[in-house]
Amino acid sequence: MSTMNISLPESLKSFVDRQVSSRGYGTSSEYVRELIRKDQDREHLRGLLLAGAMSPAEAHADADYFAGLRAGIRDRATG
Repeated sequence: MSTMNISLPESLKSFVDRQVSSRGYGTSSEYVRELIRKDQDREHLRGLLLAGAMSPAEAHADADYFAGLRAGIRDRATG
């Protein structure tokens, strides 16, 4: 594992220290790694949403479309 040193103003360091102690992290590094993972997930989700928004529509999302989705879910749950 690589090491990275960061400089924080005292107010941010205090915030990190509080988060570590109150949220059950063992170290500030664990907390920062979790923040980075969440940011990666957010970035990935944003990419998926943008790709979906730019893709052509396959079907009209009307009442019949959603009724079909619900029926499919019911069939899988009971089948």
